[in-house]
Parts: sequence; C-alpha cells; structure tokens
Amino acid sequence: MSRAGALSCFLFLCLTAAPLPAEPVRVASFNTELQREGPGLLLRDIERGEDDRVAAVVAVIARAGADILALQGIDWDHEGRALTALTARLDAAGAPYPHRLALRPNSGMASGGDLDGDGVPGGPGDSQGFGHFTGQGGIAVLSRFPIVADAVRDFSGTLWRDMPGALLPAYPDGSPFPSQQAQAIQRLSSTGHWAVPIALPDGTTLTLLTFQAGPPVFDGPEDRNGRRNHDEIVFWKLYLDGAFGPAPPDRFILAGGANLDPQDGAGRHQAIRALLADPRVTDPRPASEGGARAGDQGHAGPDRLDTVDWDGPGRLRVDYVLPSSDWTVEGASVHWPGPGDPGRDAALRASRHRLVWVDLGR
Repeated sequence: MSRAGALSCFLFLCLTAAPLPAEPVRVASFNTELQREGPGLLLRDIERGEDDRVAAVVAVIARAGADILALQGIDWDHEGRALTALTARLDAAGAPYPHRLALRPNSGMASGGDLDGDGVPGGPGDSQGFGHFTGQGGIAVLSRFPIVADAVRDFSGTLWRDMPGALLPAYPDGSPFPSQQAQAIQRLSSTGHWAVPIALPDGTTLTLLTFQAGPPVFDGPEDRNGRRNHDEIVFWKLYLDGAFGPAPPDRFILAGGANLDPQDGAGRHQAIRALLADPRVTDPRPASEGGARAGDQGHAGPDRLDTVDWDGPGRLRVDYVLPSSDWTVEGASVHWPGPGDPGRDAALRASRHRLVWVDLGR
C-alpha cells in the first residue's frame, strides 16, 4: 500500500472510530386551546377534519418539528381517543409522534365540595381544577422517543395545604377560605404536575417536567387563584429541592404554561421570577419576529419574548421551556412569524398562545 493510501486508511479509521456528535433535541410547549364545552366534542371535530383551528394547530406543530412536545388545552378522555386522533392528523402531516402520555388531569374532576366559595357546590369552579367536565383542557406529552412509562411521576394528587409554605387563601379574620373542609380536599394542581422520563437515542434520559397553572385572576379579595398560581409555579423549585421525593437524576427540562409573566399583567410575579433566576435552570429567552413587530403596548417586558396575545391583558410571556443548566442551548424561538413570513396565518389562527421551542445539545 502506498504512503498516501495508508494515510487515507488511517484517517478513515480515526473518523469512523470517533463518536458522532448527537443531534440537538428540540423540546416545545404549546397551549393549543382546543378544549371544547362538552365531552367527546374535540374528538368529533378532529375526526371530521373540517375545523379550521384544529388544522392550524396541526400545521403549527408540523412546522415546528419538535422531538418532544408538551401540550396544553387538550381534552382528556379515558381511552385517549382525542389525543390518538390528533396524532393521526399529525402523522398524516409528516409529524409522527409514536409515543404519547395523557394522564387524567385535575381539570373538571368533581370534588364534592364548594371549593370556590360561591355557596353552591357542583359548579365548574368546584372541580379540583376549573372545568365543566372531567378532563376539559388537560395536558399531554407527545414524543418521537420512548417515554419511560413505569418511571413517570404524577404529583397531581398533592393537596395544596401539604405544600411547604403554601399561600392558602383566608378571610380577613384569618379563617380558611372558603372553609377548612374545602382546604382539606383541594389539590394544588389546576391540571397536573408531571415528571416524565424520556429515553434519548444516545442512551441517556431526559426528564420532562410539565404543567399548566391556573390563571391568577377571576377571584375575589382573598386572591385564591393568584395564590394558587403562585404555588403551582413554586412547586417546581420545591421539587428540585427534594421536597416531593428525589429530584431528577438526569438532565431535565421544564416545559409548560405558568399563566404568569415576569413583569406585566396580573399575578404574583415573584413566583416566575424566582424560577427563571434559579441557577439549576437556564432561561433561553425564546423570541419572535412576530412579537417584536406586534406594536408597543407600554409593557415593561420585551415584546419579542411574548408568547400569548389576549384581549384585555394584551401580549404577555406566560409559556416556558426551561432546560436544566447542564444542557447546551443551541437555539430557541417563539413560533410567531412576522408579517409576510411563512406560517404566520396558521400561527395566528391556531391559538392565542404561540408554540415555544428550545434546541438542546450535549
């Protein structure tokens, strides 16, 4: 063999022996707002194929190309038929998600008590999480990688009063609001708090932490919803502290809806500020051209970071994808195309929320 041939062979062996760099993992969160007013209606609308918003949600998800997707605003049913129908639509659109998880949420789960203090038990505000029927506006996880189902941890049954330092509402005289009996059964999670291990192709495990907090409004001077929203967010700091069992043994990423902006709008902003400042997580500050060009609204927070466009409160940052600090962030964005950009119409039609994604490298 010639010297040149030997050198070529040597270089080939070196290159093939070296481990190939792992592809970035894209993790996204999207509040689809696909919830319906009655059980089975979402399944009907997905299967009929005539609903413009369902089609727009499918288009947004397909364009984003996430490997792991935390969904909110998706109705739960016992057999998972609505989620199965949605994933079939996604598969047809070229966005297959062979692995999925949808545990029963607290939304619409009857409590048997008067939890909202209106004196009339049995209404949607008396469910463990606001809802007109079991599973309305639940959460789900879609993944291109296997979900380690037997290691999933569901904290949705945690009672609010059992959370360390819980900001439980009270009347001016200090008595429990709306009653001691209500606080004895009230769960913390409006929908759920899940820790979902996912097996990555390189043999490692990513733990997805996901939730959808309730809004910090629609209550009275007791600030029941504002306090609960605060504690739903603070839960994750306590979880990482080990207050609810072992913290994730591997790298994690928190993806979900906090319903709280760090600076603008209603709510106890210190909850999300503290989470964003926690040294165990990285805030990639995903941004968008659409948000940046949507027009000044006098808010303290940067418009480019906004993830929702509500009537009244305006545009706010309320949806988050926060990797643990040991990841390398290779990219991040809010899927909010600017005027004239591809995908803009579908993004605006799908939901008032925008899909948020982060690319993670080893």
